[in-house]
Amino acid sequence: MKWLSDETLTRLQASVQCPDLSSTRYRALKFVARGGMGAVWLAEDVVLHRRVALKVLDVEDRTGELASRLEREALVLAHLEHPGIVPVHDAGTLPDGRVFYCMKYVEGQTLESYIVNTNLPQRLGLAQRIAEPLAFAHSKGIVHRDLKPGNIMIGAFGEVLIMDWGLAKITNSTIQESSHITSAGTPGEQTGFATAAPITSHGKILGTPGYMSPEQARGDSAAMDERSDIFSLGAILRFMLTGQSPEETPTTAPLPKPLNAICQKAMAPEISERYASIQEMSADISQYLEGVPISAYREGIVERGMRLLERHRVAVVLVLAYIAMRVLFILFSHR
Repeated sequence: MKWLSDETLTRLQASVQCPDLSSTRYRALKFVARGGMGAVWLAEDVVLHRRVALKVLDVEDRTGELASRLEREALVLAHLEHPGIVPVHDAGTLPDGRVFYCMKYVEGQTLESYIVNTNLPQRLGLAQRIAEPLAFAHSKGIVHRDLKPGNIMIGAFGEVLIMDWGLAKITNSTIQESSHITSAGTPGEQTGFATAAPITSHGKILGTPGYMSPEQARGDSAAMDERSDIFSLGAILRFMLTGQSPEETPTTAPLPKPLNAICQKAMAPEISERYASIQEMSADISQYLEGVPISAYREGIVERGMRLLERHRVAVVLVLAYIAMRVLFILFSHR
């Protein structure tokens, strides 16, 4: 008997559960991936003749909580118009009763795959680019709460995109929560949201082990704010620099002390000891790249001298070469 691989079984299961897109403007092309609560399908928008991604609720949902979460994710994305966040185009309920939303189809690599062929400066620059859409979301009162390498995509042209906002916490009361999306209509018809209360509940653990903050691990939703995402970004940065997840025992060479200090400050157990904002963390990374002191690390005199020598290496070499030439000239001129 020939056993089927997990990937083959997943695709066979997906083909059986292909969403009912009849009476909608979409035509399913192929199954792409399955997440915690939904499957992503590549589809064609038959009205605009373009490829899109459909995220469809694909698990049993007796309480309706997962449907509310998927609707809520679409609502969050609708409020985050930024080049580093995948735009949502449409949302609704399919004829088979499943909630869905339509978004831009992203072709590219996950962060984990992309960084294999990058050097240290490139990885630090990548961390800064991840920080940009995250800072934008924070300015809108939205905390991601599930940042991890698997939720960051690098597009075909190098664009950095933060994915999967299903666990996002909305701290801005001006953003309405969703409770129900009207059924998807025929091409040209409108779909919409109604309002409801937040679905986040105290005591429920949301996030990914190793990348979630201590307050998330405790289920303390009231304590979670932008600094919870800063913890996760610190864990991602450490992964990018070492190639190891936070839960793995370090086997690589120690990080340079300033970079280690940046990671430690971002991942401080006490939320008050972390960077106050994503911008502060990004500024420390910029300062490290520029060869100047960072706020997270107090360097000694010897380290400062070595850093200055490294930063002004060309000038130092030229001065030393000039001094050597002068000394040789003086020595030979007195013979």
